[in-house]
Amino acid sequence: MEVKRYQKENLIMENIPAIPVSLVQKLRSFQNIRGASFGAWLPKDQGMLIFTRFAEAAQIHRVMNPGGMRRQLTFFGEPVGGGEVCPDPAVPYFLFTKDSAGDEQHQIYKFNYADESYEMLTDGKARNEACLWTNRGDRFAFSSTMRNGRDFDIWVGNLEGARNFQIVAQEGGTWYPIDWSPDDSSLLLLNYISVNESYYHILNLAEKRLEKLNPQAQKIAYSMARWSRDGKGIFLISDQFSEFWQLLYYDPQSKTFKVLTGKIPWDIEDFDLADDGQRIALVANEDGWRALYLLAPDKGDPVSVPLPQGQIFGIKFKPDSKALAVVLNTSRAPSDVYVRNLETGEMVRWTESETAGLATKDFIDPELIRYPTFDTVEGTRRMIPAFYYRPKNADVPFPVLIVCHGGPEGQFTPSFAPLTEYYLNELGIAIIFPNFRGSSGYGKEFLELDNGAKREDAVRDVGALLDWIAGNPELDGRRVAVSGGSYGGYMTLAVMINYPDRLCGGVDFCGISNFVTFLESTAEYRRDRRRVEYGDEREPAMRELLNRISPLTNAGKIKKPMFIVQGKNDPRVPVTEAEQMVGAIRDNGIEVWYLRAEDEGHGFAKKTNRDYYNQAFIMFLEKFLLP
Repeated sequence: MEVKRYQKENLIMENIPAIPVSLVQKLRSFQNIRGASFGAWLPKDQGMLIFTRFAEAAQIHRVMNPGGMRRQLTFFGEPVGGGEVCPDPAVPYFLFTKDSAGDEQHQIYKFNYADESYEMLTDGKARNEACLWTNRGDRFAFSSTMRNGRDFDIWVGNLEGARNFQIVAQEGGTWYPIDWSPDDSSLLLLNYISVNESYYHILNLAEKRLEKLNPQAQKIAYSMARWSRDGKGIFLISDQFSEFWQLLYYDPQSKTFKVLTGKIPWDIEDFDLADDGQRIALVANEDGWRALYLLAPDKGDPVSVPLPQGQIFGIKFKPDSKALAVVLNTSRAPSDVYVRNLETGEMVRWTESETAGLATKDFIDPELIRYPTFDTVEGTRRMIPAFYYRPKNADVPFPVLIVCHGGPEGQFTPSFAPLTEYYLNELGIAIIFPNFRGSSGYGKEFLELDNGAKREDAVRDVGALLDWIAGNPELDGRRVAVSGGSYGGYMTLAVMINYPDRLCGGVDFCGISNFVTFLESTAEYRRDRRRVEYGDEREPAMRELLNRISPLTNAGKIKKPMFIVQGKNDPRVPVTEAEQMVGAIRDNGIEVWYLRAEDEGHGFAKKTNRDYYNQAFIMFLEKFLLP
């Protein structure tokens, strides 16, 4: 099959038609909306740090007051992360991280917000993350692969840089610093094994003693944690006593737990503890929507804070404990930072992101549905949750786009999505986002239903969705496409293979094409974690299974066109996963569009690249789904 290949700056395209100017113009507003997220409070009422994008990628900005000017502080072609402000007001620095062209080898930088100078502190080679200042602000801990390129060890350093870095824990595997004890004598560390298994330890720095918190025979998963302000206990999130993540209080002396959120039957995904120790703010994932609660420890149950239905994240108490920063995102408004006065309950908007002239008040809310799948629970069919977007002004039956999330332990949650609105209103396509088995947010049993040899059961859940679509008179079962990124890319390939006669095409963004080659070539520090989820390819029986179910092995079953997209520098799913799949499908005479970005990794972080990809995606749907 003839391949038409050409290059435009950092993008290499194969068989992708030229983008019409008319499409670029129609998408201009949809592709120029901004959002803002919270970074950190600055001391002494000097405002806050936020993240927003004015050029190619999100950078750190400073906002002095509500509605104030966004002053850009970092100016890189790559997105930056972090923004951890030194708690000592006499030290006007924050730490941020940045990688190179999507390689995820994040380096730590210091930034002086008094004179706006910056300097890289790490070696430029290892992957570094999870920067954590002491309470005094004289040192910070971080996690790094500096020692051997594979294991995440715990290091402590200061603003002088590498010459003062000291490794304090090198246990092997993946370790993160979570919190300093109030007197800065100990570090709370998390040893992460998988989404279903992790362990907390307390590291006494003076004695160099590492003590496991709550040793148990059962497999437990922990999330974030904070020392109580009096140092007598630890607040933490765990699934030890429930199907769902709960906020607990742990007393190290009596080695007992108290459940603080027992009346919330959903995952607690985030929390923050005020500096005075009198309040906890927490976020619950309630069937895909997020809700905010306030809790006074030892004074009753969490109290719900009424907010618009949507997504809530980035919660952080102001250092004086009188206000709480919150990022809100709804179907009709992009992410913006608000501050809640904890004495009056007033919500004050600090940022107002641009919506490029679109009438976002008319954007469509999805419907949460549940459809039956192939197996049963206590004698009744298992129901799979999904979010269903219907076009407003299109003729029925609607063509359908199924979008598969990544992870595998991801979860689709509805948020502000201007391009989704374009598909709905300009193309008349219905969109369904299934949260198939293995998705988070629905309990640990559901989370484990796709592990190892059960991998293809998640694919069967999407097959059951195809049955549901075929039985729905407002949907056109003859016009269905599937797409997804990362693990969702694997799901796209697998669905195209298992249901070839029921789909018009598929779009795979950095998806796994062969589990064995993926596990052997993904970044070394990721392999053991991924083996827990997918299976260990070094074991002969599992290797045979992984090869047998891999899309590359079954590429000959794909009968409809595909669009495959990849970042060249992807450390998670290497570029070879995409290119071997492109070749295998073309060998069978099936049309494949291929897009590779030379300056991207796992996903496209730069606006120019994302814009082109979205334009080509729409052209693919127009050609293969809509006719």
